[in-house]
Amino acid sequence: MINIKSEREIKLMKYAGHINYLTHEEIKKHIRPGVRTEQLDKIAHDFIIKNDCVPSCLNYEGYPKSICVSINDEVVHGIPSKRKIKEHDIVSIDLCVGYKGYHSDSARTYIVGKVDKEVEDLVENTKKALYEGLSKVKSGVKIGDVSHAIESYAHNHGLSVVEELVGHGVGTSIHEDPDVPNFGPAGKGQVLKEGMTIAIEPMLNLGSKEICMTDQDDWVIVTEDGSPSAHFEHTILVTKDGYEILTGE
Repeated sequence: MINIKSEREIKLMKYAGHINYLTHEEIKKHIRPGVRTEQLDKIAHDFIIKNDCVPSCLNYEGYPKSICVSINDEVVHGIPSKRKIKEHDIVSIDLCVGYKGYHSDSARTYIVGKVDKEVEDLVENTKKALYEGLSKVKSGVKIGDVSHAIESYAHNHGLSVVEELVGHGVGTSIHEDPDVPNFGPAGKGQVLKEGMTIAIEPMLNLGSKEICMTDQDDWVIVTEDGSPSAHFEHTILVTKDGYEILTGE
């Protein structure tokens, strides 16, 4: 079921999104070689709680931490631990913030130190693919138009699109209807309507699109060929003539 949000609900989601944005800004200050991923998790957890919100990922379907920290070939759901960030890593931070029962979801990928040009381009073009998709959003547009724009941009820049993981609606749950794929034909799918709140999140790989679960747990998803992966995401409000980003710029 797709929910059209009321003014009250949008106000709550805007606050959740604002704290989501500020949490990313706080985490960004601490991403450097030698920092343990569990330290980033604690920084995020404490910041979210201090701002009268809750870390929505914590205990969601059994997830054990407050944020996801995925490094290099990890596509999503990297679990914070004693693992240290190293020079030349790319680090994806995915976090969800809840406020009075309403949620926001966003992700960013950071480059630590110097990396190869192709990895730098992967990160930059994944972010640009997100905004390419966003540029199609407005009431009356079909989700396929957003999906196709992301896929076309990715393929035009030599990147593959993860197909098993998609964007989604956001509201009283982290994941609601509708699904928002990062691939597919234009002119297909659910029609976007004013008042819908959705998360758009391209996950692009430098190598093959194929992914798999690691052997160590039931959460971390990696590229099958070991190639780097990047991830950017915003929660947005669909408006009559476009969209409003709820999770900052």
